[in-house]
Amino acid sequence: MKKISLYQDLKDSRPSYKLLLSMPFIYGMIIPIVFLDLGLELYHQIAFRLYGMKRLNRKAYIFLDRHHLSKLSSIEKVNCTYCGYANGVFAYARDISAETEKYWCAIKHADEQALEVMPHEEDFFDQEAFV
Repeated sequence: MKKISLYQDLKDSRPSYKLLLSMPFIYGMIIPIVFLDLGLELYHQIAFRLYGMKRLNRKAYIFLDRHHLSKLSSIEKVNCTYCGYANGVFAYARDISAETEKYWCAIKHADEQALEVMPHEEDFFDQEAFV
């Protein structure tokens, strides 16, 4: 069975030195992502319990399953695991911050164009009520 390469276009169109130069920056981000994950989990478990807030299920955010795909090369499996973890941590962070915002500051932004309005903000109060 022929292996499928996710990076065939990259191999054909980009010089390998660009890939080598970018690797420390891409993979170096694992350190702050792990620290973010640890800090988030501490905050989530402690603060949410103290204030009686509903806790989120971390397993619903971080999926590390693509490394089992037999058609991927070893480096592709590592890359897929990295992306699955990083994107899961960021999604988890987004939802923890959304739940925190709902609890502590359910007030809409004055300029809704400044930020994407998130679904959890639909029921927030308008700022005019606090002026």
